[in-house]
Amino acid sequence: MHHVNVKYKKLRESAMVPTYQSKHAAGMDLHAAIETPMTIEVGAITMIPLGFAMALPDNFEAQVRPRSGLASKFGVTLPNAPGTIDADYRGECCVPLINHGSEPFTVEPNMRIAQMIITPVVQASFEVVEELDETTRGSGGFGSTGS
Repeated sequence: MHHVNVKYKKLRESAMVPTYQSKHAAGMDLHAAIETPMTIEVGAITMIPLGFAMALPDNFEAQVRPRSGLASKFGVTLPNAPGTIDADYRGECCVPLINHGSEPFTVEPNMRIAQMIITPVVQASFEVVEELDETTRGSGGFGSTGS
């Protein structure tokens, strides 16, 4: 398992440092840095502040993903899953939550609302060519390899 150091700056008193919940967890839990409950109406998107800024090492990103429990039990997820926080972003980290459920959902202060994965990034360059090599799949698109 690899380890990287991420600089963390607290911006709100209620902010919590992201933490892993088990020894081999891939994602760290992210907590709502809010003082009072926030209700997300059915179909609405609400930006939830996390109360911190961070500095990732060069060539890394933070992927923000839904928490499976919120998604499966309440239909609450991220509209842009996974969201990306780039290494050069220094603003407050926030999570947009969307309520796909059938009832309004209330985010409580310090509630675990998403998870964050820190992962390496590879930047690519494109080589313009006239032909591509042939493969068995060829140009088969969506659903072409089975259901």
